[in-house]
Amino acid sequence: MPKSIPEMIKGDFKCEDIAKCILGLKNVDIDTYKALVTKGPMTAEKLGEVLNRERSTAYRSLQNLITCGLVYRETMTISSGGYYYEYIALEPCRMKEMIKLNIDEWHKKMKKLAEDIDKDIMA
Repeated sequence: MPKSIPEMIKGDFKCEDIAKCILGLKNVDIDTYKALVTKGPMTAEKLGEVLNRERSTAYRSLQNLITCGLVYRETMTISSGGYYYEYIALEPCRMKEMIKLNIDEWHKKMKKLAEDIDKDIMA
């Protein structure tokens, strides 16, 4: 993944790289998101099986995705008593909106900082 803006401009990178960079995700988070989008809602245990990872790894990835707003969980009631959580991914168009919004916010902030860079850098 590129480490600077010039590298990003010149480089050959993928949409996944943008999602990881802008939303602060890891490869396993992208895999988790893709699995939920393609296979539908599932438990952390089932997701671990689908990803061929430990349940704890799937759970950490789900927490990352919940924190950034791409996944939410619903409580499912067991008829004989008890409950479990099912994790649901937002549609990819929502991810696109989130990324574009973050890019716009970053751009505004960078432009504002750049306005005074000639003064601030010498302070």
